[in-house]
Amino acid sequence: MKNVFESRAAGVLCHVSSLWGEYGIGSLGKEAYEFADFLKSARVKYWQILPLVQTGYGDSPYQSVCCSSGNPYFIDLETLASEGLLTEDELESCRKPAGKVDYASLYNTRYAVLKLAFDRFDKTDEQFKTFVENGEFDDYALFMSLKSRYGGTFNNFPEGYKNFESDDVQKFKAQVYQTDYLFWQFLQFEFFKQWKKLKDYVNSLGIKIIGDIPLYVAYGSADVWAHPKLFQLDEDLKPVKVAGVPPDYFSATGQLWGNPLYDWQAMEQDGYVWWVDRIRKAASLYDVVRLDHFRGLDKYYAVPAGAETAAVGEWENGPKAKLFLKIREILGDVPMIAEDLGILDGGVEKLRLAAGFPGMKIALFAFNGDESNAYLPHNMEENCVAYTGTHDNATCLGLINRMSDEQFKVFKKRLRAEMRKTGLVLPFATREEAASALVALTISSPAALAVVPIQDLLVLGDEARMNVPSTTSGNWQFRLSRRPSRYHAAVMRRMIKDFNR
Repeated sequence: MKNVFESRAAGVLCHVSSLWGEYGIGSLGKEAYEFADFLKSARVKYWQILPLVQTGYGDSPYQSVCCSSGNPYFIDLETLASEGLLTEDELESCRKPAGKVDYASLYNTRYAVLKLAFDRFDKTDEQFKTFVENGEFDDYALFMSLKSRYGGTFNNFPEGYKNFESDDVQKFKAQVYQTDYLFWQFLQFEFFKQWKKLKDYVNSLGIKIIGDIPLYVAYGSADVWAHPKLFQLDEDLKPVKVAGVPPDYFSATGQLWGNPLYDWQAMEQDGYVWWVDRIRKAASLYDVVRLDHFRGLDKYYAVPAGAETAAVGEWENGPKAKLFLKIREILGDVPMIAEDLGILDGGVEKLRLAAGFPGMKIALFAFNGDESNAYLPHNMEENCVAYTGTHDNATCLGLINRMSDEQFKVFKKRLRAEMRKTGLVLPFATREEAASALVALTISSPAALAVVPIQDLLVLGDEARMNVPSTTSGNWQFRLSRRPSRYHAAVMRRMIKDFNR
């Protein structure tokens, strides 16, 4: 595997949903282009985002109705208006006050407006016809057509519709083809048309996009409905075991994600076709693919279906290197980052090295007083990606603000000691200054790539946190109120220059 990063570089993590704007959630419209311009002015070479997928219950981009879909909420409404598909009054009806994402409000209003755009759209458009005939979103469009009528998962569908390949499903497709089916195809067509235009612009600025794909898919998804034999399901198409992680630092009872587990034996028998296709699609969307929960490909934690917590479960073998050998055989070298966090063992590191992927180091985990801590910058190797934190962590300031005065005193001492070891001279006294110093320390690290969440660059507290693991509400809502300032671009630009990124 070739080195993913050609030279030292810096990145910023900001999901599309977190961009500012007038319509309740970030989009692929003008604000995304302005954010790319901000990154360019800051000399940032990588823009990292979370999964672009259409979210389902809980609004998590890691629980999607289709793992290859684009989120219809991200479709820029002003672009649709410029194409004659929406009126000014309809745009006005979608404007919302600045602030966090209100998913309930979006769900209740956005699809109705998108349906108006679809009704005006020319279904005979040659590009659209080709898009539909390609069949990439056939299972998605059918699944969403049924889900929008019957709700829940495919187990809630009428008996004849539970099997994707049944004659009843094909009859249903014919009945709703011009209405429901083409509507969901239209949403994906518009999303990916807008995404390609944005990505081309971002790349033209010399910036690459790091896109995130979850390891698992949701049970209530087109993926499981269309490919049940690739998952550990019983004869009633219900999960036998589900995904999670055992008790750890984040949770005393573990994290019960509930995703159905793959039947890796069945996948190996068909040459990992589904996974190869998934990586192919991701590689066409992003310049670098971040593979979430990488450790689950060495060994995964299996929890009996119906368990109330993840405290009871056991580790089982994943596909290990066989999967990546097949991916490389068919697709060649796909630039990837392995999210190798959590409970690790030698097998995970062996797999990552065999695949040649850089792993991740989190600076927020570094200051427990252990000089051998792998997340301390002076212990980081070059072939890794250093982060202050991820979407699952507190912000730097948020973590520091929760410290008592005595804890903060100890933290400052350890932070200063690490800065001395790395040759970084940056005086600090307040909690805000300490948070900024931690950002600078991360960027100064030996890691080939250093990525800073936009919240940490702006020195925001936990009011800007993206996600709290093991909680089911109040997440994924953070939004910027405006374009980051020239001051913050200058701060990042200076660090990039000082630390040769």
